[in-house]
Amino acid sequence: MRNRTIRDVHTRTVAAPADTVGALIDRLGGDPDPVFPVPAWPPMRFDRPLGVGADGGHGFVRYRVAVHEPGRRIRFDFTPGPAGFHEVTVYPVGPDSCRVEHVLDRQLHGRRKLLWYAVVAAVHRTVVEELLDNIERAATGRVRGPIRPSPRVRLFRRLAWERPKAVALPAEAHLARSAFSRTDFQDAWQMELPPGMPTDPAAWEGVLRGFPVRGRTDRELLLGKDARHLDFRASLLLANGHVTLSTVVHTHHLGGRLYLALIRHLHPAMARLMLRRTHRRLALAAPSAGERERARTGEQAGERSRERAGG
Repeated sequence: MRNRTIRDVHTRTVAAPADTVGALIDRLGGDPDPVFPVPAWPPMRFDRPLGVGADGGHGFVRYRVAVHEPGRRIRFDFTPGPAGFHEVTVYPVGPDSCRVEHVLDRQLHGRRKLLWYAVVAAVHRTVVEELLDNIERAATGRVRGPIRPSPRVRLFRRLAWERPKAVALPAEAHLARSAFSRTDFQDAWQMELPPGMPTDPAAWEGVLRGFPVRGRTDRELLLGKDARHLDFRASLLLANGHVTLSTVVHTHHLGGRLYLALIRHLHPAMARLMLRRTHRRLALAAPSAGERERARTGEQAGERSRERAGG
C-alpha cells in the first residue's frame, strides 16, 4: 500500500481567556497535569520539564517536543516510526473566549494504516476529546457535551490495560511480613498508581471481596481467613506510586501443604486478575483531570481567603 497522510483535527471553543487556557496546556506532562485524561489512559510523561527537546509520550506512543510557544502552541514529533506530529494550539477569539485546536498529521502505510482505521483512530479521537473536556472543565467549571467512549474503545482499553508485575514482598508491607511466624508461601503483584487514583488502602478492599479485614495502617490493608488446613493473608500496600497485592500463607499440617501445592499454580492468575480488574474499575471511577484541577484551585482559593481573614 502506498503512503498516505492521516490528518485528524479536533477543535473546541472554550468560554475562557486564551491566557487561562494557554497556561493549562503549558502544564501537559507536569505534576499535576490538569488536562491529560489520566487515570483513564496512561499519563503523558517526559524526561524533563515541558520544552523543546523533551522526550516522552503516553503509553506506547512516543514523541519529542519540537515546538513550544508558551501559552499558545505545543508540537510533538513522533519518534520513532513514520514521520508525523500532533500539536495543540490556542487561538484567541475574544477577551473571554478562545478556540483550542488539536491536529494529528502522520504518514502511515501498510499494516500501520490498517491498524489506524481499525482501532487507533477511535481511541485517539476519544483521548483528544477527553483532553478537550478537561481543558473546558478546568477553565470554566463545566463541560457542555462530554465525550462518551464507544463500545469498541472501551473494549480496547480493557484489553490494553496495564498488567500486574511480579515483585518481591515489599519491605514496607509490615502487616504482611508480621502476619505469621512461619510463611510457607508468599508472592506479590504490583501496578503503577497514575495521578488521580485513590491512595487510601480502604478504597482497594474490593480486590478480595468476602475476606475480613485483619489489620490496617495508613498505607496498608490486611485481609485474610483462617482454616483448619492453612491460614491466608492478603496485603494491599499503597506506597511509592504503586499498589501491591501480596499474599502470605501458613499451613498447619500435611493436608494444608498438599492443598497449597495444588492452589499455588492457580493463585498467581487469580491475584493478577483481581488486582487488574479493581485497578481499572477505580481508575475509570476517579475524578477527571479537569475535576481535580477545579478542586485544587478551589482549595487554594479557600486557603488564601482564610489567610486574609486570619491576617
